[in-house]
Amino acid sequence: MLSREVTVVNVVGLHARPATFFIQKANSYKSSVWIGRDDRRVNAKSLLGVLSMGIVKGTVVTLIADGDDEKEALDGLEKLILTGLDNCD
Repeated sequence: MLSREVTVVNVVGLHARPATFFIQKANSYKSSVWIGRDDRRVNAKSLLGVLSMGIVKGTVVTLIADGDDEKEALDGLEKLILTGLDNCD
């Protein structure tokens, strides 16, 4: 199991369309993936779970992955977040 903290830079955070892109990316990995904030952790492959976190610009989240491709999952999701989910606009 690996984890990594990332700051969300997207203007609207992980809301609606950007969250959908994030979830699609998370679902492309075999590993179990979670996203955490404060004391909460939700399945990063669940739209309702991710939206329920209320992640806005500047929020520091913890990405957690466990499985055969856990490093690739964290690298890919971190890159997506740090590029501002540009392909969402």
